[in-house]
Amino acid sequence: MSNPIDTKSRHITQSGGNIFADLGFAPEKAAGLLVKSGEEIAQTVAMKKQLMAEIAGWMKENGHRQAMAAQLLHVSRPRVSDVVNQKTEKFTLDSLVNMMGFIGRKVTLVVN
Repeated sequence: MSNPIDTKSRHITQSGGNIFADLGFAPEKAAGLLVKSGEEIAQTVAMKKQLMAEIAGWMKENGHRQAMAAQLLHVSRPRVSDVVNQKTEKFTLDSLVNMMGFIGRKVTLVVN
C-alpha cells in the first residue's frame, strides 16, 4: 500500500504587493518592472478585446448563434460565450488569432 501524499502547507510568505521586490530586485528597479509589466498586460488585454469584438461582430453580421459559431470556430459553445463576454483571461492571443483564421479574417501584427 502506498503512503498518502502530504499536501499540507507549513509556511506561507506573504507578498509585499510587488512580485519583483519579492524576488529581490532593488526597490527602484522593482517599481519600474511592475509598471512596465502592467503596461504590457494592459496592451495584451486590449488586443484580445479587439479580436473578441471582431469575432462577436462576425457572429452578428452572419446571424450565427453560439452553437453554430462554435462549430465554425472549432471550439465548444461555452468558449464562444467566453469570447462574446470578453473573458480575456481565458484565451491566449494565439487562440484568438486562430479563430480569426477560421472565419476568413487575416490578422496583421505591426511593430513600431
